[in-house]
Amino acid sequence: MRARKLSVALLLLAAPAAAQNRAAIASNDHYTNVVSSAPSEAGQTVRLYLRERVKGAPDPGKLVLFIHGAGTPAEVSFDVPYADYSWMAYLADAGYDVFAVDMEGYGRSARPAAMADKCNLSEAQRAQYKVPADCKPTMTGGVTTLASDWNDVGAAIDYVLKLRGAQKLSLIGWSQGGPRSAGWAAQHPDKVNRLVLLAPAYNNGTRPAGPPAASRPRSNAAFNVQTHEDLVALWNRQAPCPGQYEAATLDSVWHELLASDPVGARWNPPARRAPVTAPGPGWTQEMAKNTKIPTLMVSGVNDGQVNPQNVRNLYADIGGDKVFVDLACSSHNAMWEKNHLLLFAVSREWLDRGTVNGQKNVMLKLGY
Repeated sequence: MRARKLSVALLLLAAPAAAQNRAAIASNDHYTNVVSSAPSEAGQTVRLYLRERVKGAPDPGKLVLFIHGAGTPAEVSFDVPYADYSWMAYLADAGYDVFAVDMEGYGRSARPAAMADKCNLSEAQRAQYKVPADCKPTMTGGVTTLASDWNDVGAAIDYVLKLRGAQKLSLIGWSQGGPRSAGWAAQHPDKVNRLVLLAPAYNNGTRPAGPPAASRPRSNAAFNVQTHEDLVALWNRQAPCPGQYEAATLDSVWHELLASDPVGARWNPPARRAPVTAPGPGWTQEMAKNTKIPTLMVSGVNDGQVNPQNVRNLYADIGGDKVFVDLACSSHNAMWEKNHLLLFAVSREWLDRGTVNGQKNVMLKLGY
């Protein structure tokens, strides 16, 4: 199907103003317990962190849960406190009761003990931190699996639905948050209204869908780290457009990353830590084809971590109503870049109406 070009003006008219007053949008912290199924903590009861953004009285009919990717925790990914870059606040301003959850091993949720031991990093990252060569790893495989992530997603969803006395909500996933959210939804379609997937990691072959290639360690490891230098280098490789992102946005993201990881922040160099996902059953093509939940997919044209063609393949496979958006001058980090309000606007219309620019079952271009 040939892609159609969206009217940017129409989308901006439909969206709240860029300079919204966020003062009335509350930020609430929540915690819930889950019996872990991760290899590093199997059988243990661990705590998950959820952040909520809401304006006024919560509406049980307008619930959204954000699911983060393989490196950056949810509150950093979706609630950047700089200017108008908080996707969560944008949707809260539009009347949604918005939550975001950190998976085990991320942000303010429980972290396995193995993630505090630099011996459990990859060989290259051990060398970066000058770990002695005779250091003995206490764990040599990933500390989590996609199945344990689904277990966490389910616990977070059950918590939110019970809290608000609701039966269903919508999910927004970024990167590895695609398999986490859409894979869970495929198994529990009765609890999900709509899906929004930004740069979802997807493999329509027979191999399990794992984290994006750029987030995988070079050798066997339990977890990985990202320094400021790593973040800048990875982002710059995907930002050929003039002014694609602001330095102040990057500074805010990095500040929030370190605030979410006090242990990694004290290392030299400071870093954010994230689990490695061990191989296991994945989000398969069959699951995608059987998914009838209305699904919006967005891919940045400059994404160097999840190939945009893989997202197009997902669009071809999804079995229900769907829209694919090709977002101009955007990387894997589209929600932190200059076209972020266009992304936010299409997500809002999809959540509101199940359309983008009044259309569905189409492939569209935005921001060109």
